[in-house]
This record gives sequence, C-alpha cells and structure tokens, in this order.
Amino acid sequence: MAFSFLLPDGSSPNCKERFKQRPDLKINTTLRDLVDEHKKKTEEKPEVLCDICEKVKLKAVKSCLVCQSSYCETHLVPHMRVTGLQKHKLIDPVNNLRDYICLKHKRPLELFCRDDQTCVCLICTVNDHRNHNLVSVKEESEEKKIELLKTQTDVQQKIQDRIKKIQDIKHSAELRRRNTEKEKAASVEIFTDLIRSIERSQSEMMKMMEEKQKAAEKQDEGLIKDLEQEITELKRRNTELEKITNTEDHLHQIQIHSSICRPLNIKNWPEISMKSHVSVEDTLRSLTQLQENLHEKLSQAEFKWMQQYAVDVTLDPDTANSYLILSDDNKQVRDEGIWHKLPDNPKRFDMYSIVLGKQEFSSGRFYYEVQVKGKTEWSLGVARESVKRKEATTLTPANGFWTVSLSNENRYIAAADPPVSLSLKVKPQKVGVFVDYEEGLVLFYNVESRSHIYFFIDQSFNEKLHPYFSPCNNNKGKNSAPLIITPVDNN
Repeated sequence: MAFSFLLPDGSSPNCKERFKQRPDLKINTTLRDLVDEHKKKTEEKPEVLCDICEKVKLKAVKSCLVCQSSYCETHLVPHMRVTGLQKHKLIDPVNNLRDYICLKHKRPLELFCRDDQTCVCLICTVNDHRNHNLVSVKEESEEKKIELLKTQTDVQQKIQDRIKKIQDIKHSAELRRRNTEKEKAASVEIFTDLIRSIERSQSEMMKMMEEKQKAAEKQDEGLIKDLEQEITELKRRNTELEKITNTEDHLHQIQIHSSICRPLNIKNWPEISMKSHVSVEDTLRSLTQLQENLHEKLSQAEFKWMQQYAVDVTLDPDTANSYLILSDDNKQVRDEGIWHKLPDNPKRFDMYSIVLGKQEFSSGRFYYEVQVKGKTEWSLGVARESVKRKEATTLTPANGFWTVSLSNENRYIAAADPPVSLSLKVKPQKVGVFVDYEEGLVLFYNVESRSHIYFFIDQSFNEKLHPYFSPCNNNKGKNSAPLIITPVDNN
C-alpha cells in the first residue's frame, strides 16, 4: 500500500514520493509559521474605546463618521432613537476616524473615484470629480477583496512552490551526497587495488633482484674457491722449482722438468664487473609491465565506475522510421528494407532509419550497452529532444546529435564537425554509451576490450537527451542483424 502526505490544512504539497509503509507524520514547520504569522496579523486589531465615557472607558461598538466619535453600547443609544442622529453614517469602531472623513468637506467618504483612485464624499462628486467613474466604497471594496483573495492565492501558491523547491533542493543534495559517498567508496577501492598492484610489482622486482644477487654471490664464491685452489697449486710448484733450480744435480733437473713444468689447466675467468646483475633492461621491462597492468586496472575501474550508472533503456515506437522493425519488448531494432504504413506522428523520423529511446535525461549520468555483432553498418549515441525529424539534417552536435557509426564493415567515424575517422585495434561487438549531463561528456566504449572508442567533451546540454539508435539500411540482407539493447553485467 502507498501513502502520501497532506499539509496541516488538508492540501497536498505536490509531493510525488510514495512509501511502502506509512511513515510517521510530521508537521511542516515552515508552512505552520507562515500561517500563524498571517493569522496573528489579521487578529491583532487595536481596541477602540468610547469617546464619551469619562471615568472608565468602555469598549466602543460603533463609530460615527458625522460626529467623528466612537460610542459604547450605552452612549450609542441616541443614534438609535433620535430621528436626526439615525441618519448618521455608522461603521465598525476604528481609531483613525479622520481617514474615513473628507478633510475638505468634513463629510463621510462614501464613494470611490476610479479615475483618480481615491475615496470621495458626495460634495466632491459635484465639483472636483464631476463625470468621473464613481462607485460606492462597498462595491470597490468587494472588487478589491476579490483581487486580494487572488493575490493571497498567488502568494500561497508561491509559498507552496518555494516549499517544493526547498524539498527538491534537499532531495538533490541527498542524492548528490549518496553519489559522492558511492564514488568515494569506489575511488578507495580503485586506488587500494592500484596500490596493491604497485606494491606487488615492487615486491616481485625486489624478489627478482635478491634472487639474481644470491645467484651472482654463489657464482662468485665458486670462482673464488677455484682461484684459491689454483693459487695453492701454483705456490706448491713454485716451491719445487726453487728447490730444483738451486741444485747442482743437472741430471735430476732434466728428469723432473717434464713433470713440474707440465701445463696448468687454467680456466677462462670472466672479467670482473661492478654492474648490477639486474640490468636496466630488466627494470624497464618490469616498469613497462607495471604500466600495462595499471592501465588495464584503470580501464577496468573506469568501466566498473560507469556501469554503476546503468539505466534500463527501451525503444520508443512513436519515433521509429517506417522502415524499422522493433521487437515486442522494444529492446531490438532492425531494417528489413520494407516500408510499413505507420500512424503519422510528429515524433517519427521520416528521412533517416532512426529510433530514439523512450527514456529522457536532463541531468546526472547514465549508461547503456548495445550489441552490434554481425552488422556492417550502425550508428549509436544520444540526441536532443528537439532534433529535426521530418527533414534532412547533418547528424552533428550543432544539430543535436552525438554519435559514432560504422560503415562499409570497417570504417568507424565519430560524427563531430568535421567528422573524425577512428582507428580501432579491436572491432566492437558491444558498445557502451556513457553520458555526464553536467560535465558535457558523451563517451563510447568497447565493452569486450574495455577500451575507449571516442568521446565528445565540453558539450553544452540545455534540454532533454534521448538514447539514439540507427541500424542503418538493410543493404539487400547484408546488414539485417538487429541492434540489441543488452543488460549491463556489473560483475
């Protein structure tokens, strides 16, 4: 069951919000204060006292414009009984009697001159206001009362409008706060993931450096051990040579010469280098890999961020060109190459194979995805609500279209002014369209490769936008595949 609110006076505050459960009712304090103040002003009338009472002044019940005095019930009796006084003009008691008397003729102001917009007495009508448009004060008062009531209604409506505006501002502020919190959480997740990736890459590089350093140290230790063994052998031979060269036994020298002077098996020792075993190439390779990983993660983070603004888009049959066929659920559109007789509609596109989304957007962000698989030509994007539909026009931002298209199977074009040819590494099978109304951004995304196709920036949106679709001409069956609005997969 849905519930709606009423103001204290029983009227509706034009609030369209609905609730599944009845919330606690609260008093609209702003409206209550305004009503109380208005009542206070209308009720606060100064008390008028009798001019005749001497000791204790009683409350006056009538004021006489002829006598220019106010009377309590007792002192008003003569005006009720005496024939001459009965002709006097009596009104509700007022303190400012002079405002009800013609200062020039000392007579009651009984008429209103519409030409001069002033109250006059009977004598004034004979001289200064002769032939003027005159009515009784009562008649003019009734008309003024009607005008005042109308003005009061207008004021009350303005109060309601401003109360609603306050509610709208508060609602927008709450939505903005929620979106900010959501984006802050997403940003924390993104940057945390990036920091972890950098730390992981740093750890892997440090580990690689340590492993190479240990391998180098082990190699150095082996070389040093071999060298020390060769030094020991060389020293032993040197000692034997010293003994032989000092002896006079020439025959013995000749006999042991061959054994002592046999060639020593000397290894080809590597040149000693102070360079790190982790080369500059290794570092650059690691940094390049890190950069690629970060770019991939940023693309994924950006894609995930855009997807949170996914909206459910359906096609509007009233806008579809007569050559187009829409599915029953208004999620697919194709061109069969056959003209269909459709009801005449000012919203329908007559010159091009175009259909718009039924949804309209005048603020915030939105995102949707369209499958283009199997098509040789297509065009997607957004369009202003006021675009021309019955005559030829160029599909440019100046004319209210922000689109990217495919033609001749592999020619991608952004319909800027002038058009921009796009070089895409991967042929899109599914295209995402993201719009930020306030920032003037329209971004096209390859959903499968998670890469940019094109984006319009610094655009000026000043009216409602609609999703735009064109499956283009059937081309004798070569381009018969439909454009399909697909659900956004947030996983």
